[in-house]
Amino acid sequence: MGEPLLPGVGPDPAPDHEINLHASRLFEELAQLLEEQGANPFRIGAYRRAADTLRRLSRPANEILEAEGIEGLEALPTIGEQLARQLRLVIETGRLPMLERLRGETDPVELLATVPGIGPVLAERLHHELDIHTLEDLEVAAHSGRLREVPGFGEKRVAGVIESLATRLARARRRPPTRPAPPAEPLLQELLDLDREYREKSEAGALRKIAPRRFNPTGRAWLPILHETRGDRHYTALFSNTAQAHRLGRTNDWVVMYWDGDGVRDGQCTVVTSRQPGPLHGLRVVRGREAECLDHYRRPN
Repeated sequence: MGEPLLPGVGPDPAPDHEINLHASRLFEELAQLLEEQGANPFRIGAYRRAADTLRRLSRPANEILEAEGIEGLEALPTIGEQLARQLRLVIETGRLPMLERLRGETDPVELLATVPGIGPVLAERLHHELDIHTLEDLEVAAHSGRLREVPGFGEKRVAGVIESLATRLARARRRPPTRPAPPAEPLLQELLDLDREYREKSEAGALRKIAPRRFNPTGRAWLPILHETRGDRHYTALFSNTAQAHRLGRTNDWVVMYWDGDGVRDGQCTVVTSRQPGPLHGLRVVRGREAECLDHYRRPN
């Protein structure tokens, strides 16, 4: 006898459900890359099980999201809360940001500059002053009032950004939240310790390297990548491969970290060597958390 079928999952793929097959292929590719890069085997298995579920799902995932919301995706066998958030992104945008990061093809500044009213200069300020990496981050900053802290963002421009993102992200919800909750942030010490570990292992040649698709015309595998689990969070750390990092010669200094698995939403940050005059000069700091870094370094060992 074969394995009993899970609710809503058939024995064979449903070829007419294009979105399910598309999401399944993305999750399978993500699992393959994670395996090649030495990630946690349980995490790899989770993506492979989710890919199998999507291939055999009896209903199109977009119909489930429309009818039942994110809760409907979370209730699918082998999916759960974390993968449901990623599946929703695939449904709404056709993209899986985590996969794009592991392929080495993302540039947050270029992405932000595609939003009407935000050119390359403002995009760089948003990324490097507010540490905004994604359109979802930008939406949160717009609703929470953080955008208004940046010179050049008046009420009219912020309203335009909100309207543009509401259409572009195609939110499956009745109305946008007026003040979205910020992502849960890891402890500063954990981020700085992970930064230290990444740079030490990179220097020692102990990390696997990927060949980023951006700014890499020869296809050389030069970018070290670290996957690590700390508590309930899964981290990915790698040097920044943005246009500005290359232009300023910081590709061996700026470390970008992504995390998921906290049950709230994904997050990211950038750790850099501070070049600003003052007590933090020459020290590793998490962008956007400089005051907390100052307290950390002033604290007795």
